[in-house]
Amino acid sequence: MPARMYTKAQVSLHNKRTDCWIIIKDKVYDITSYVEEHPGGDAILEHAGDDSTQGFFGPQQAAGVFDMIDDFYIGDLVL
Repeated sequence: MPARMYTKAQVSLHNKRTDCWIIIKDKVYDITSYVEEHPGGDAILEHAGDDSTQGFFGPQQAAGVFDMIDDFYIGDLVL
């Protein structure tokens, strides 16, 4: 099955704690269910509805986050 495609405008609508999508390396993730568990607290919301690639690969990222992120994948970004 082909990946679902989302525009940046579509992703930008999901920019709050109760509806939180992010973009990482042109992949779209619905992390709404993870927001409250994030060890960095509200820092995860800084890029809600936007590209979070830099933050995701930053020095503060926790071990195991690379394995976990696939669970939240919902589609690809239209380039």
